[in-house]
Amino acid sequence: MATYTCPNCGMSANTTCGHCGADLVDATLTKDDGSTVRISECPNGHGKIKSPMCCGSDMSCSV
Repeated sequence: MATYTCPNCGMSANTTCGHCGADLVDATLTKDDGSTVRISECPNGHGKIKSPMCCGSDMSCSV
């Protein structure tokens, strides 16, 4: 399971797809202007969300 952890306070969260229950995978989305956004996406194609945030920063995933 993908576990996201806050680099500042150590809080963690597990993420799964609400449609199929699969563990979301850590990924990066490149926007039209070339900047990137960290996302979590369903490996079965059910969509993607912005990665969780805590303490004003993106939480990181070791997977």
